[in-house]
Amino acid sequence: MFSQIFILSPRGDTIINRDFRSDLPKSTPETFFRQAKTYSGDANPLFAVDCIQFAHIKRGGLYIVGTSRFNLQPAMSLELLDRLAKEIKDFCGVINEEVLRKNFILIYEILDESFDFGYPQLMATEQIKPLIVNDPIQPQPDSVMNSLRPKIQTFNIFVPNTIGSQAVQRSVLNKNQANEIFVDIYEKLNVLFNSSAYVINQSIEGCIQMTSFLQGNPPLKLALNDDLQIGRQQGQYSAGVILDDCNFHECVNANELDMNKTLRIQPPDGQFVVMNYRISGDYSAPFRLFPIIEEISSSKIEVTIKLKACFDAKILASYANVRIPIPKQTANAYPELLKNAQQETAEYDSNKKIVEWQIKKLQGGQERSLKIKLTLQATQTAHTARKEIGPIAMNFEIPMFNVSRLQIKYLRIEERGNTTNPHRWVRYITQSSSYVCRI
Repeated sequence: MFSQIFILSPRGDTIINRDFRSDLPKSTPETFFRQAKTYSGDANPLFAVDCIQFAHIKRGGLYIVGTSRFNLQPAMSLELLDRLAKEIKDFCGVINEEVLRKNFILIYEILDESFDFGYPQLMATEQIKPLIVNDPIQPQPDSVMNSLRPKIQTFNIFVPNTIGSQAVQRSVLNKNQANEIFVDIYEKLNVLFNSSAYVINQSIEGCIQMTSFLQGNPPLKLALNDDLQIGRQQGQYSAGVILDDCNFHECVNANELDMNKTLRIQPPDGQFVVMNYRISGDYSAPFRLFPIIEEISSSKIEVTIKLKACFDAKILASYANVRIPIPKQTANAYPELLKNAQQETAEYDSNKKIVEWQIKKLQGGQERSLKIKLTLQATQTAHTARKEIGPIAMNFEIPMFNVSRLQIKYLRIEERGNTTNPHRWVRYITQSSSYVCRI
């Protein structure tokens, strides 16, 4: 279905951008807006640019857009975008640029509950309401009189869409706000394999990100692994976690990191990156790709690709996307999956000469296989064409898993006399940055 859903302002500014599959250029929203502005009136609800399919609706002057590299079903695409707009309106009361910017965390939460890897899952407000954590925020009036009134923060609660453009509101004093903090450990992997699935080069780019909704922004103490070490010496090997280098947010005091493996943090409101880090050297790559090429005849080639998930069976990759470039002189390509394949698709793009293999979910320890039968044009032989196959590129995301083994031991409030016990949410996410296998 959708590869990406984004919302643009009337000026073309990106307000929301949820990329489900990472298979489109980062400039896709700009491409859409440029094309939409070429129409004398409103743009057609569906059109294509550079082999990217766009479906869109307008609500409150904003463009709500779904994209895909494959043909979209017109009626279904527009219906799904309309239902998404209704969900946003049910939670926020009205759809306009100011409301969406103030509620961007809530909008991303709605998108993640409504779509899974771009496929519709729960498309009714009543279905996702129990799953939504964040409360909508009503924008404050701009009048001078309101700015002089006592600071009372206003939130929306859900009401059915039939109420109209105004959401029912409840005023909540600051002391009754949600008292919680979210900690995310993101790691992006750079891995290069040879044709035998041996690692040639690898590195990790990671960060610890916090989103704070703590009352009064009290000081925090964050503890990491006891075996953590900063700086790698030449030829050094250690069973612990070694960070080649790292840097910190200005609100972080890292004086105790070397001795006690702790960071002291004076958190600002909202989201910030506590620490960025980089790791090189050996680590266990989560996926292995095994390509096999056979010359069936002078004009036919058979490519078999085996994919193995090299992590614990309790872990589930939320998606995996494998792209295989094939020779430019290919007449036809026929990708074939195993007969018992589930939640997998394989398609050939004849314009770009690429076979795309998509796996919706992949459990640790499992193996998947794809066979591609190539028929070449008369101007090229199989022996020369096989050199044009590859390299294979892979995109994926694995929730609640990290390769580096960097861990949060604990997160404490350091403020004396503080008797509150806020909710602490810790999440680990591993993604591909450049995950390539040569053939």
